[in-house]
Amino acid sequence: MKYIVLLLIMIASLQAKNSCIGCHNGIADIRSKDSGMMQEILKVADKAGAKGNDCIVCHGGNPEAKKKEKAHKGTLAYFQKHKGPKAFYPYPASAWINENTCGMCHEKQVAAQNNNLMATEQGKIHGALWGFGGKEGYRHTYTDFGGKSPDPHERLGTKTYQHYMDALAKLEPQGFLKETKELPKAPTADEVEKDPSLSVYTYLRQECLRCHTGGKGRKRRGDYRGIGCASCHIPYSNAGLYEGKDESISKAEDGHMLIHTIQSSRDTNISINGLHYSGIPVETCTTCHNRGKRIGVSYQGLMETEYKATFDEIGNAQPKLHTKRYLHLTEDIHYSKGMLCQDCHTSNDMHGDGFFRGANLGAVEIECQDCHGTTDNYPWELPLGYSDEFDTKPKTGKARGVTKSLAAYLKQGAIPKDKGDGFLLSARGNPLTKAVKKGNKILMHLASGKDITLTPLKALKAEGKISQKGLVAMDQIKAHTDKLECYTCHATWAPQCYGCHVKVDYSNGKQNPDYLAASKSHHHGVTAEVHNLKDFLVDGKVTETRSYLRWEDPALSQNGEGRISPTIPGCQVTLTVIGKNGNALLQNHIWKIPNVEGAGKEGVNSIVMSAVQPHTVSKKARECESCHTSQKAMGYGINGGAYFSDQRKDTMVDLMSAGKKLLVKQTDIQIPAIPNLKYDYSVLIDKNNTQVQTVGNHWRLSRALDNETLSKLDRRGACLNCHESIPEGNLAVSAMTHMANMAGIKIDKKEHGSILHKLLNIGAWLQVLLPIMIALLLVWFFIFRKKRR
Repeated sequence: MKYIVLLLIMIASLQAKNSCIGCHNGIADIRSKDSGMMQEILKVADKAGAKGNDCIVCHGGNPEAKKKEKAHKGTLAYFQKHKGPKAFYPYPASAWINENTCGMCHEKQVAAQNNNLMATEQGKIHGALWGFGGKEGYRHTYTDFGGKSPDPHERLGTKTYQHYMDALAKLEPQGFLKETKELPKAPTADEVEKDPSLSVYTYLRQECLRCHTGGKGRKRRGDYRGIGCASCHIPYSNAGLYEGKDESISKAEDGHMLIHTIQSSRDTNISINGLHYSGIPVETCTTCHNRGKRIGVSYQGLMETEYKATFDEIGNAQPKLHTKRYLHLTEDIHYSKGMLCQDCHTSNDMHGDGFFRGANLGAVEIECQDCHGTTDNYPWELPLGYSDEFDTKPKTGKARGVTKSLAAYLKQGAIPKDKGDGFLLSARGNPLTKAVKKGNKILMHLASGKDITLTPLKALKAEGKISQKGLVAMDQIKAHTDKLECYTCHATWAPQCYGCHVKVDYSNGKQNPDYLAASKSHHHGVTAEVHNLKDFLVDGKVTETRSYLRWEDPALSQNGEGRISPTIPGCQVTLTVIGKNGNALLQNHIWKIPNVEGAGKEGVNSIVMSAVQPHTVSKKARECESCHTSQKAMGYGINGGAYFSDQRKDTMVDLMSAGKKLLVKQTDIQIPAIPNLKYDYSVLIDKNNTQVQTVGNHWRLSRALDNETLSKLDRRGACLNCHESIPEGNLAVSAMTHMANMAGIKIDKKEHGSILHKLLNIGAWLQVLLPIMIALLLVWFFIFRKKRR
């Protein structure tokens, strides 16, 4: 049948010539000729009167013209009355016009795109506003361009999912707004003189908001990408160079796609340089996901560094990628297994469901347990909402089961023919179209075309394939399963960028481009491409730096879902604003926000530590001691925050007397003070367990560990409990120590563990049996006494 279809296509292509190929000879088909998508495109071309010309369906233009200037202008009369391009579109996937192109077939996804986090940057905006003094409080008022959520019945997803999200929106109204405002314009230098906090809008527009899908990527190595749907679905290399066969496209000029072909699911095979692939490469995602939480590059094992090592064969330093250099640490195990981002993340995660969703926890519907389950329950035995509670108690209820039914919009993707016992469900009730139940196993149909069999934890336990450590952590200590995220233990590192030092300089007429305004510059003939960023200059110039970097054993806090999670620096803004006359309006300033995060009128520092899914999961988990004896894990900071001197004071380094009196007059301050930084950036709570900086600024339950949790976590000093009386603490211990020495017993790690295990069991039995023995003795005593009487 397939060969008959191909034959018919070849006959049709001989009858209908694509006039665009006259100039673009050798260009790759946007989809293969035998694909269902291409057949639908060709049907539209036929209706438009351009039989066989698939180009005009997306790009518009005049297919009869012989010269580029006329060919790349206007559109066919048919499209003026029907769905289709209304002008010539050089970038037909642009979010500003793709309702006329991609939306012809993918109407629901295109309708949902504008309220998707990748388009709104809502969480990013709120994080910056919080760091600049808590503007708007907890309310997520602003998005890139503002807008409204649709009618609740139009939310993409199953009825179960819709009800779930309606309930969540009522629980967290500050994140799930029905209407948002467009981010205010960048201020002028004069406006900043009156209110330096307005510099946040300069900061956002010049620096933070380059990665939304309404604009193309920055022209830097690793940052090239498309716009709108093409942000993900058209491949770009790090260099932004074209490597296809269309001779009309320069192979030396940057800013071009790698090849003119859509990348999508396992059904879309792309050929390039003699190789074939399917799915969307992780590197497409990392064009954006390399800042903030850095989850894209972390997934690949990349941790940024300030250093230039290593050198190539002619001595050049490591090239910058995303304007950074990297160390290669342990990759996420899913990445090592060949899994792409889309293999876990759902259509709703990425395209959105049509509604504003505040920040990541509002948008992501998947949990680890959706596929892995727990040691007691298979994924299909867990209730909906498990590990997504937005509550401090584990979710209970009826088993979620599986499903074989799919919404029409999901069927437009790659759906496996073998549905097994049914598709697994996400924590919020949508089908996971790549995860199929097969008995007590799961078959993962990956976007790369590879199939993986996954054995859930309950089956691994039954098969005896979980280590003793794993059983203790997951099975014996139920609190770990009930109260922790899986990745709290299994993410062994996380990128930690402490201190976000922002300088916004308005002196001497300094200006830089407003990327948000540039991306909004569009009309029917020009789809958001920006030919000259100088047309969008605004006052001020932003630069950033930091205090220090770490990656090992991140701190812990409670995330918005109510579970204990790894925690890294979020937006720890320490702001310097230089006014138009060159004087500091604010210098190394950290705001204090009153009456939030448990603080009173004195306020809490606006610098933020954020709970995170680091995307650095490994099979081997963190060691118990890395949490239970770590001051950093508990929130007291690296080494309890004791490494740093008082950063509220200037640090002077020059010739000094032994009494630290400066011996010179002509000197500089080596390290200027940060007036409001009483504790190091890594400190979440002080010795009294009082929170000293913001911990999560999006969701109700985000906070540092409370006293009850700390009392269960803190096992510092456990060694001292024994060793303060070893070897000569009392007669019994002293005698046992001498006997061991005489017998030549060496106390190594194994022997030490054996002794502790014996002591624990002996102590436990003594504490259980001793009261029983005493009770029996008392009973015997009273009976004996009674008999004597």
